[in-house]
Amino acid sequence: MTRAVRSHGFTLTELAVVFFIVALLMATAMFTLSAQNDQRNFEETRRRLEAARDLVLAFAVANGRLPCTGTASGDENPVGGGACASPWGGFLPARTIGFQITDTNGFGLDAWQNRIRYAVSSNAVALVNCAGSSTQPHFTNATNLRTNGITCQPGDLVICNRSPAAVAATTCDGGTAVTNQNTVVAIVFSTGKNGATGGTGVNEARNLDNNQLFVSRTPDPSTAAGGEFDDQMLWITAGELYSKLIAAGRLP
Repeated sequence: MTRAVRSHGFTLTELAVVFFIVALLMATAMFTLSAQNDQRNFEETRRRLEAARDLVLAFAVANGRLPCTGTASGDENPVGGGACASPWGGFLPARTIGFQITDTNGFGLDAWQNRIRYAVSSNAVALVNCAGSSTQPHFTNATNLRTNGITCQPGDLVICNRSPAAVAATTCDGGTAVTNQNTVVAIVFSTGKNGATGGTGVNEARNLDNNQLFVSRTPDPSTAAGGEFDDQMLWITAGELYSKLIAAGRLP
């Protein structure tokens, strides 16, 4: 006599365990893919910032001055340079310098599709160490830059590694300076992945407050003391700008 073989299916407990394992594997895979995508965007944004920085210097060599920031579009404002409309709170003048990755208004974009920011030394703050004349604007006016000469240094843009304790401060707290006020003539930066919302950290906020002080530091999570920070920043020094202009025959 043949005994019938009874087939057994999975119990509810066994199915629950299987579903949990599958869900865990899928979540892990999605997290890994997201992290890889973020890293690719970070690296691509770095490349775009480097390209933008190179184009700003190339523009300076061709025109004998730095471009002004873009405000209403990817064109410098005012066109032709001079006293910039928003020197510390503007955008990369992508159309003016020939940066190719732009939105419909001509603003340069990072890998997260956020507009690349740009700041340039302002005529609102006096130059320092000029041997002769010091007519402003200096860095965004070819005639003034040549007449004033290469001893002139900026007196405004400064980069710290964290926001000063005083909200409206224009100098770094002790021990936090990355550069000083007499070094940087232009800054190119990305507001990072959270750029669409502006971020929530106090350090990121200093880069968007239309002030001469900026913050550059390694990335921080949202749980950090100063809040989230994922901005990426490059800058041009006065010495580098002058050396490029001298080599191109634009100065002295």
